[in-house]
Parts: sequence; structure tokens; C-alpha cells
Amino acid sequence: MPFDSIGEKMKSLRKERKLTLKSLAEQTGVSISFLSQVERGKSSVTLESLKKIADTLDVSPSFFFSEDRSQENSDYNHEQFHYQNLSSGIHDAVFSPILVTLKPGENKGSAFSHSGHEFLFIIEGKLTVEIEGERMELHEQQSFMFDARKAHYWFNFSDQIVRFLVVSSK
Repeated sequence: MPFDSIGEKMKSLRKERKLTLKSLAEQTGVSISFLSQVERGKSSVTLESLKKIADTLDVSPSFFFSEDRSQENSDYNHEQFHYQNLSSGIHDAVFSPILVTLKPGENKGSAFSHSGHEFLFIIEGKLTVEIEGERMELHEQQSFMFDARKAHYWFNFSDQIVRFLVVSSK
């Protein structure tokens, strides 16, 4: 069954798992009203929230990107960033590769954590990474891997686009 949006996939999977919006909200720490808005296509979701939702629903975040399970690469656009799923349609892998493009000045968001590890490789620009309150800058061709259970987030404080590969393990 093809879906038109992340919200439709989320709602279908939530119902399949026999979860109410309230129980999903409690397990993810995301508000009921926000989840409802995402399901109705009234609000876009950050990777931070999507990761929490995916973990609770026991799927990879890449599950939400493709229109159907056979689609190889798919995109998610938000006002300040762009995600391209690079999983080639594989949804049960132990890692998830995503190409992220952050527009200049994308520096909003709050740290989050999840299970597994995260590997970053900077393709273009300068990325600021914050892990447990400590910030570091990564430049083109630099990489970094860390325990994703530590609170983390990434930012673009520059006036140039930043493109980087994120590989998250479960």
C-alpha cells in the first residue's frame, strides 16, 4: 500500500502496533498534539523526533522516507534541511545511511539521543557537532563516530551549505 507522507506511514504503523497517540507520545517524549499534526500532514518532523518515533515503533528512520518498500532512494525536505535516504530500499538493516544537506544558518534544534552509534562524514562545508554539551567543528573530508546514547545534535553556523553522510546503527 503506497503512502503519501511520513505522517500516513506513522499512523498506519502506530495502529498496526496497537498504540494510541497517547501511548506513542509517552514512549517518545513527543507531545500528542505534535504527533497528531504529523499524522495529518499539518506539521513536519525533525530527524530528532523521527528517530524517537522510529525507535518506539521498532523500525529504522529510513522506513518513513520511501513511498513504498521497493523504492531505492527517497528524499525528505524541510524548510532548513534535506534528507536523502541511501538505504536502497532495505528497511531491516542494522544501520541506516542518510545524506543530509543543511542550509546556511541551520542552527535550531535540541540535542537528543538514541541507541547505537552514529558515523558522520562531511562531504561539503563545515558542520558543528554538539555531543553532551561539547561542540566541535568538522570540515570537508573529516569524519567522526560516537556513541549515539550521548545527547547530540548538529548545526550549520556558516553561510554555506553543509552536506554530510550520517550512518546510524540500531
